[in-house]
Amino acid sequence: MTSTPAPAAAERPLRIAVLVASTREGRFAPTITAWFTGQAALHTGLSVDVIDLDVDRLPMHLTTERPAEVTAMAGRLAAADGFVVITPEYNRSFPAPLKAAIDWYQEEWQAKPVGFVTYGGVSGGLRAAEQLRLVFGELHGAPIREGVTFANYPERFDAAGRPTDEGCNTAAKALLEQLTWWARALRTARETHPYA
Repeated sequence: MTSTPAPAAAERPLRIAVLVASTREGRFAPTITAWFTGQAALHTGLSVDVIDLDVDRLPMHLTTERPAEVTAMAGRLAAADGFVVITPEYNRSFPAPLKAAIDWYQEEWQAKPVGFVTYGGVSGGLRAAEQLRLVFGELHGAPIREGVTFANYPERFDAAGRPTDEGCNTAAKALLEQLTWWARALRTARETHPYA
């Protein structure tokens, strides 16, 4: 019996984990997540795993041993070829549950691209994204330049949850194209030369 060779890295779908950071009551995150995953569905060759920190809750206090829920999420993050973080800006930063979720892991982030979709007041969450670039850089992630921001976000969506400005679709396309390029290149690099 002959075995079928595994598909080349360039042929396998890219696995993108979308981390939804907000856990607040009445949060707007589901609206933006539904829009973004709809944009991602327009790109062939992507497999999207939504990790909603309001559903997939992790302990806020780090311990030396990983609790079961942390171990379970580790597999999902390790399987990802890249990440997109959807986060609001709270007090010029990002939510505490997201920081805890990031800090539970290390190797899972390494040598993988990270994109950001942010929302907030006049800044559109840009300050949260800038801080996240530093955090993921420290963990050997690869933050990408392209991103999506929603300033004064309640005014940017209609009652059905659709953006009122098509410019965000263009921004999402640019983010996904750049993320895809880096995800494919870094996956090939990791498989050829394991990240040290």
